[in-house]
Amino acid sequence: MPHSLFISDLHLCPTRPAINALFMRFVQDIAPQAEALYILGDFFEYWAGDDDLADPFHLTITNALAGLAKQGTRVYIMHGNRDFLLSDAFMRAAQATLLPDPFLLDLYGTPTLLMHGDTLCTDDVAYQQFRIMVRSAEWQRNFLTQPLNQRKAQIDELRKRSAQEKSNKSAEIMDVNADAVASILRAQGYPRLIHGHTHRPARHVHTVDGKDCVRWVLADWYATGSYLRCDTTGCVAHAMEKTPKPKHY
Repeated sequence: MPHSLFISDLHLCPTRPAINALFMRFVQDIAPQAEALYILGDFFEYWAGDDDLADPFHLTITNALAGLAKQGTRVYIMHGNRDFLLSDAFMRAAQATLLPDPFLLDLYGTPTLLMHGDTLCTDDVAYQQFRIMVRSAEWQRNFLTQPLNQRKAQIDELRKRSAQEKSNKSAEIMDVNADAVASILRAQGYPRLIHGHTHRPARHVHTVDGKDCVRWVLADWYATGSYLRCDTTGCVAHAMEKTPKPKHY
């Protein structure tokens, strides 16, 4: 049956070889059967700029996506809070299409809104202020004019600071705000919603203005891999095992 796949929050980086291998298996064995693969942000642990494409690890991942596209699976990528500097050069190399956030599509007859999910976490005021700053054209222009190694050093410091700040925040503050969810669903015509970011995989039903809207939260890829498969009958979440089961004959 024709279907599409959705993943997010893989946080791929050279120091997580088991998850990297799992992603390669996903690209080789699972994704080629799909019409489209949607990557809804935080694909990489961080992205310092498209001039880092020559890095061997980045080349491996980029080539895997390009190979998938060549097999006929359309690849779509949305920025996350870790990789919002992914730009045109990467998309060309990966043969992928960059999607705006939010993005509404007709998915097998069901209006479906795609988001990374961080803009829904409105209770985290400090993060939302930081997001506005780093998403500005001026900030990105100034940042990208710096040498690559200097940018990576700054990102490393930001990651350390972020980890420290998260340890002082409640789980509720870092989760989505119910009013923010209702507002975007209302504004977009009460669609189904698929997003990541919170690392709290679940299926929720929100009743907005008397209309039931399903919200799927995608899982991260820290412990194992996971994807959402959608077709004309609906969506089903799947977990991947780190090692394939032995075959019995």
